[in-house]
Amino acid sequence: MYPLPVPCPARLIPDASGAEAFHRTYRQAVADNAVFVAVESDGPRWTVKADTLPAGPGHSVDDTVNDAIRAAITHMVHTREVGADAYTGPIYFMMHSVSSEERARELAAALHAALHGDLEPLHHAVPCTYD
Repeated sequence: MYPLPVPCPARLIPDASGAEAFHRTYRQAVADNAVFVAVESDGPRWTVKADTLPAGPGHSVDDTVNDAIRAAITHMVHTREVGADAYTGPIYFMMHSVSSEERARELAAALHAALHGDLEPLHHAVPCTYD
């Protein structure tokens, strides 16, 4: 499961639904010094989670990337694609109320790539102005 390739195909994003699955997936990211990213089922809706802390102190995300991620998540909140309770980083990211598993996986893969410096998948998944 970890470490995930960069870029990571959406189908490889782990499903961390349930406390046991979440903790197992998170612990594996910590053990591999990898950025944690996963999707979770929340009834008919989905949640995307990402956390850079497991990658360790050597992993950094520059301000340009953080600004682009924040803009994309803010855009999705404003268009009501994700819940207003989204976390926009800079270390921990979460988006609730995603409409489908497929969309959640697409967003998680794009977020994972962005957290490794590749903004192209994010621009493709969330076309908006990144100011």
